[in-house]
Amino acid sequence: MQAFARSNRCASSTLKAAVESNSWQRFGCGPLLEPQATLIHRAIEAQAIARPHAIAAEHQGRSITYRELNRQANRLAATLLEQGVMADDHVALFVERSIPMLVGMLAVLKIGAAYIPQHVGVTPAAQLRHILAVANVRVVLTLAKLAPALPLTTAQKCIALDAFISADSVAADERNIGSAASSPDSVCFVLFTSGTTGQPNGVRVTQRNVCNILLTAPGNLGMRPGLKVGQILNIAFDMSAWEVLGCLAHGATLLIRGKDIAQTAERCDVLIATPSILATLDPARCTQLKVVALAGEPCPQPLADRWSAFCTFYNACGPTETTIVNTMQHYRGVGPLTIGKPTPNNTVYVLDEAGQLCAPGEPGEMWAGGDCVTAGYLGNPELTAERYQPDPFLGHGRTMFRTRDLARWTADGELEHLGRVDDQVKVRGFRVELDSVSAALESTPNCERAVTLKLDSRHLVAFVYPPTTDIDVARSRCAERLAYYCVPSLILAVEAIPLTSRGKVDKRLLLEWAVAHQAQDACAEQSVTA
Repeated sequence: MQAFARSNRCASSTLKAAVESNSWQRFGCGPLLEPQATLIHRAIEAQAIARPHAIAAEHQGRSITYRELNRQANRLAATLLEQGVMADDHVALFVERSIPMLVGMLAVLKIGAAYIPQHVGVTPAAQLRHILAVANVRVVLTLAKLAPALPLTTAQKCIALDAFISADSVAADERNIGSAASSPDSVCFVLFTSGTTGQPNGVRVTQRNVCNILLTAPGNLGMRPGLKVGQILNIAFDMSAWEVLGCLAHGATLLIRGKDIAQTAERCDVLIATPSILATLDPARCTQLKVVALAGEPCPQPLADRWSAFCTFYNACGPTETTIVNTMQHYRGVGPLTIGKPTPNNTVYVLDEAGQLCAPGEPGEMWAGGDCVTAGYLGNPELTAERYQPDPFLGHGRTMFRTRDLARWTADGELEHLGRVDDQVKVRGFRVELDSVSAALESTPNCERAVTLKLDSRHLVAFVYPPTTDIDVARSRCAERLAYYCVPSLILAVEAIPLTSRGKVDKRLLLEWAVAHQAQDACAEQSVTA
């Protein structure tokens, strides 16, 4: 494998040449659009100038205007510079959801540094310690109540954002800091994802990456002044940047949730979520919603049908390494539910095992190219070289990323998601795609959600929701649609599908439930035999 060469310049001319010279680009190339800004904080600053008294964010009865958000961020940016933070440095943002959190994000961006968001109380202390070391962090932004519990060294400076804001006695400063500190290639934030070695990997997301998805349609989700956007996701999750930066860059009002997600969702015009989170909400109580965007997991068809009936509904896909999402479908409640087409200035290649392009209808692995491709992993050149490769289709030093998602092009040029390479398992010597089994189970009347997992080398286990789902009918649906070895040996109807802190299915906990159920059945059998 060739080493990763970082190059992220002048995408539109390269993409244009590719469109003109390669027929495959009629499917694989997103439209060419120019983002309205090249630095995401400049778009936020423009909102502060255009509508200074508009409410930028609300949280637990408190609010902040765009003017005040920008002013406080300028103050903090000046303080960070005094503390020796420079462009391209890393600043830890170890917080809880709050208005001060927004001030910290914006201030770091203003000086050309990158923030590293983590939700204290959710992220284990050992992981925070690992992040601080790998990112060479010298300044940590947090909240006063959280500071004593942080695993800091004597070399690390801690600033309590809420205390900093409360201590403000300076007249308003309308200047914008760091006019020359950032470029489109500057890293905007670093998101730590679960790693295969047990330690999280830090994905370096650039200004160009962020502006490309948030400041073009459909990624902008129609956000605009006067609309309310929910902030319900874990701030360490890449989709939270869609909520926060997307909202603020378009002059909307960010509703930062407390403990009750539903209470916030019911007040929103725009909601970004995982399918697992959306499935916990009642559509009848969310009548104000105008736009819903889902990503992070496969979306069940019944869920898409239910919500697309009354609002603009997007089903999207993309790992952190391709900047939030790089494909989107506007699903209108008719036709197949897919993950759509490449977003603007991006490309998608469906390749076979030899690295050759697959024809429409042929399954293969998705590789992503264009402006979505991030700047690699922090401090891990070996993994970067493995997953980020020179793009032979765009050329000109461009890079493509191996997503590990399986897909095929439909006849009308949309991508049908076929699961993860990691979700292809061997059962009784046969290859099984777990998502296909779940989709068959979800065709059962009244079944809203199904999750299928490999229990051991010979057995699959599936979980269906709601608990009233007819398990016999569900098993029959699998037997009708799939090979015999794809039919789960155990199907459990559950009261709820458990979620991780990032709003995805907690597969580890589900497997523990399955093992416990087996043990309970074994004990019952022994009792009967005795």
